[in-house]
Amino acid sequence: MAVNVSYTSGTTDNLSRHDILTWVNDSLQAQFGKIEELCTGAAQCQLMDMLFPGSLPLKRVKFATNLEHEYIQNFKLLQAAFKKLNVDKVAPVDRLVKGRFQDNFEFIQWFKKFFDVNYDGSEYDAYEMRG
Repeated sequence: MAVNVSYTSGTTDNLSRHDILTWVNDSLQAQFGKIEELCTGAAQCQLMDMLFPGSLPLKRVKFATNLEHEYIQNFKLLQAAFKKLNVDKVAPVDRLVKGRFQDNFEFIQWFKKFFDVNYDGSEYDAYEMRG
């Protein structure tokens, strides 16, 4: 069962976009250059798998895609994992897949808070898990 967190943009402990990207890249052995690239949902799916192994079918996540309908499928997998674990956050998929900075930045900031509260420190080979 996941521990839920709330997020408001007025919170003072929010990380900068550079700090967020560093965290995502270090956690997932990835090379995201901009927050907007998180619009595929793949990073969030893998972070969810890191937090709760097996909570979503990682093999069905499209990691190398530029197609919006595949982004939507990734977010559907994430949302199903949220529901399974009683996470009370609804991903604003229609806004996230458009690739706008603000929407993706707010969601990944929430996800970082969620991650910090739920991560148990287990080893995770993100590159290996992506296959």
